[in-house]
Amino acid sequence: MSETADIRRPAWRPGAAAWLRLIQAEAKMVIRDYAGLIVPLGLPLLILVMQGISIEERGQEIAEGVTVFSYYALPVVISMVVATIAVINMPSFLATYRKTKLLRRLAVTPASPAMVLVAQMVVSFIQVVLGIGLAFAVALIFFDAALPLAPLTAAGVLLACCAAMYGLGMIVASIAPTPNSSVAIGLIAFFGIAALGGMFGPADNLPEVLQTVGSWLPFGASVEAFQSAWLGEAVEFQNWVVLGGSAVMGAGVAGALFRWE
Repeated sequence: MSETADIRRPAWRPGAAAWLRLIQAEAKMVIRDYAGLIVPLGLPLLILVMQGISIEERGQEIAEGVTVFSYYALPVVISMVVATIAVINMPSFLATYRKTKLLRRLAVTPASPAMVLVAQMVVSFIQVVLGIGLAFAVALIFFDAALPLAPLTAAGVLLACCAAMYGLGMIVASIAPTPNSSVAIGLIAFFGIAALGGMFGPADNLPEVLQTVGSWLPFGASVEAFQSAWLGEAVEFQNWVVLGGSAVMGAGVAGALFRWE
């Protein structure tokens, strides 16, 4: 009596080379989309220059080594870079992939649709770093801006800001049925939170009710948290709650509503 061994081949899983190829493919898609590449880099620079021109006594120090320009303009610009990429760009790419059935086809291969999402976030974060680096270069060279007094706190705020904005972006991607609608919804969400967060001028100039609303939105909370980092102060607990809550809410809504096809 012979016994047959049940030999099963292990399931193939994508390795580092597959991840690298996917990230490279996503990067090429972003580069070919000129609007998606230029807007997150150009719009924040435009706001940076406009604020640099309009802010009175921008070189005056409000703390040792921290100018008025650094305190008001740079936190807004950093938040803008993250928001434009996470809330406008990233959802439009996911909506395009869903419309073209790319995500559905990937679902039957070892490269799962989730890999596309991760690769898109990696490429988006690279865009964020480039956008912030460009903004800092212009601010330091032409407007004598200063770096934050608490750089580690600023780095932590940046990560929290990214998580919150990507959470909002996933909500947009979950409810938008088409690429065009995702751009429209993303633009409305972006300008809504940015206007209340100080994009068009210091949030202190807004009516008190709007200031309060803006501080409970991810853009305003990011700006306030970055401003605290620039002064070397501890970030208020409310800001962490808003940023963390936005990320968790976005993940929850995406888990319930997002569809690969």
